[in-house]
Amino acid sequence: MFNIQPKLLKFSDLLEKRLFRIPHYQRAYSWRRTEREDMFKDIRKLKEKPGNSHFMATVVGLCRDTIEIGTDKYDVIEVVDGQQRLTTLVILLKVIAEELVSLLQDADTDVITITPAHLKSERALRRIISHDDMNDTNGDVTLPKAHLEQELRELQELLIKPDKLSLVLLQTNHDRSQYFANFLREGTFPRTSDAQTLADRELLRAMNECQSFVQRWKNPIELLSLLKNQLWFILHQTDDVETVYTVFEVLNDRGLEVSWLVKLKSRLMEVVSDTGQNNRIEHIEELHRIWGTFYATVGLREEIDTETLRFAATLIYQYQTSKVFGEGRAVECLMDKVDREAAKTIEISNWLLKVVNAVNRLQEEMREPVTKIRHARLLAVAIILRDFPDAEERKLLDQWEKTSFRIFGLCRKDARTGVGDFVRLAREIQNNLELSSDDISERIKKLGKGHDFNLYNADCYNDWQAELRYLLCRYEEYLSEQNGQRFSNEQWNRIWQESATNSIEHILPQSKGWKDDIFVHRLGNLLLLPPRLNSTLGDKDPQEKVDDYRQTGLLIAVDVANCIDYHDDEEWEKGWDENKISLREQEILDWIDAEYDCG
Repeated sequence: MFNIQPKLLKFSDLLEKRLFRIPHYQRAYSWRRTEREDMFKDIRKLKEKPGNSHFMATVVGLCRDTIEIGTDKYDVIEVVDGQQRLTTLVILLKVIAEELVSLLQDADTDVITITPAHLKSERALRRIISHDDMNDTNGDVTLPKAHLEQELRELQELLIKPDKLSLVLLQTNHDRSQYFANFLREGTFPRTSDAQTLADRELLRAMNECQSFVQRWKNPIELLSLLKNQLWFILHQTDDVETVYTVFEVLNDRGLEVSWLVKLKSRLMEVVSDTGQNNRIEHIEELHRIWGTFYATVGLREEIDTETLRFAATLIYQYQTSKVFGEGRAVECLMDKVDREAAKTIEISNWLLKVVNAVNRLQEEMREPVTKIRHARLLAVAIILRDFPDAEERKLLDQWEKTSFRIFGLCRKDARTGVGDFVRLAREIQNNLELSSDDISERIKKLGKGHDFNLYNADCYNDWQAELRYLLCRYEEYLSEQNGQRFSNEQWNRIWQESATNSIEHILPQSKGWKDDIFVHRLGNLLLLPPRLNSTLGDKDPQEKVDDYRQTGLLIAVDVANCIDYHDDEEWEKGWDENKISLREQEILDWIDAEYDCG
């Protein structure tokens, strides 16, 4: 029998006498601008139709504890579902509180006049303020200062409990920077650019967007009343750790919109709850630990959760396949592996954890031009998952990088190229442990055979800027090695953080090249420079840029400076002309032929 009683509650009643906690085994905050704007639209519609109500969401929660604060008792709820809307709405409440603080600070009388834009009705205001306290003059709303102070005090006590620890209404997970807790306590938050993880970035964006939404609304009291009284939730609250996942799965089957990964996690939890073994609680706690570690990694980058799910299933599917699974099929594949056995839920969860670490490492170490194709990424992840000794793994990943860039960078092939070949090799690497690193290296090299390219006198600027920056970065590495110098990743990281426009330099400026009928987008005339330097050089003649090139400290730029300065009496003049462009281009092409050879 389920130990649960669903309740239909207004937002104000949902928050009453509860403390919400997002457990570590749940994903961190992940809503984007689109989801937040959809919620804002729903709230705006309520303003346009006074008196209407809006069903906002279902919240599924596990009551972990009851604590006393003063004379009141609070249920401590682990939010199993509904955290995205709940977190965003709590941010809205805090922004409203800050707006009320500003209104009160600016008030120098016992009444405060609010001039709301497009205010259609006073009904929402009258829910909390008596008619006698309101004066309507030309659409302005005059409120007693005491009422605003009371509303602010109640809102602040809702968000931050008056205990020694200053407990917050909602505690997010994976918030190592404490952005959310500090925001609730102090009302301040750093710039979005300061965020170190994807989850932090979306939290900071939510704070900015909620702030803009409240300020555009103009009347914070009206908005507060609307949120508290016209938004409705269904709360499924239980103190039974086994029941909560069964309830969540039932809601999934009835159309609750959640990600495929969340569905998988819920189904794994349900298997453990239903198996009847004596150590169910310990088993669920172990799953919580694994998924907590999993989501700590997922919060670092965009979309690696989806990628992980698809790759994990594709690599261990028992039958032959030549495509990367979609999310739905991936969930079914992994659940088939579990086969309702509790022990296998741990096995599959650990496998997902291993895959997500490999996916994250690939995105961390490799640049976008060699990771933009999904089936190529699958092959690299399969290599990492084999746990070869460091030297062997590095050799394999180097070969993978060269082959992938040859096909999808130098040859400009699209995502339809080699899908089956890459997927089959990735699966064989994972499932055939007798396949040696030398065998794998040859097989990867073979993937690049038959893919030919011609970059001589080609347009290497338009629609190829990411690939060009990657290629010239690798060429700088080569020059550093040839000169016995250490390659500076720090300098190149700054270049990668800039837009292509701010880092790709035409040695012979475009305006002068077209005037002299020289094709300026060819490889020999293109160079990478540190951030914003090329914009300061503008349309200067190449000879005027020599000192700036040398001061960059980049060998690729110093080589160009030396070439511009080089001359002899018989063949070369000082400067930069079509002959020198062709000479530099051929030098780079000779290196490319040797570096990316798959023969």
